[in-house]
Amino acid sequence: MENEGYWVSDDTRAALLNTESKVKNKIRSVWGGFVNFALRDNVLEVAVGLIIAAAFTSVVKSLVSDILLPPISLLPFMSRNLEEKFVILKKGPHFRGPNQVGYNTRKQALDDGAVILTYGAFFDELVNFIGLGLVLYLVANIYGYFSKDSIIKNTTKCTYCRKEIGSKAKRCPMCTSWLDGREDKETSVLTSPPPGQA
Repeated sequence: MENEGYWVSDDTRAALLNTESKVKNKIRSVWGGFVNFALRDNVLEVAVGLIIAAAFTSVVKSLVSDILLPPISLLPFMSRNLEEKFVILKKGPHFRGPNQVGYNTRKQALDDGAVILTYGAFFDELVNFIGLGLVLYLVANIYGYFSKDSIIKNTTKCTYCRKEIGSKAKRCPMCTSWLDGREDKETSVLTSPPPGQA
């Protein structure tokens, strides 16, 4: 018995080979487009920047929570860890049980079903945010000092459209007005001089 089911006509074979070639070219095209997109310089720079920023954020968080906040928590009105400071809005059913005099931690209060306002965690995050912002500002200024090209761009308002623009701009990109005063001067050659100045 010969291979009866495996015989394919020449037209079908040519169509299959043509389709295979088209699919391969399409896959190569899509893959090439993806590689061009993903491996461009600015995409790689952004990816590296995000990775460094994540690591830098953890370092600054550690600086704030492990170095700066412990001395702050020694102040008289900060008697325990800052992130554990909370106010009870609604007590849970076991607030004053036989072995319990209140809640010592947020977890204990939440496990008992109490409603609490955790202002300490908010203050902790706020201090982390301010610390991170100050450190990034310092890094940007150091970079600007050594590279002579500042990351921090100073802006001013356009006198015509009141949009924020770069302080070194000569023309507003929003309303296209010149900022050197030539918009205020009469520059048309078609206007006649005032009477008496001929």
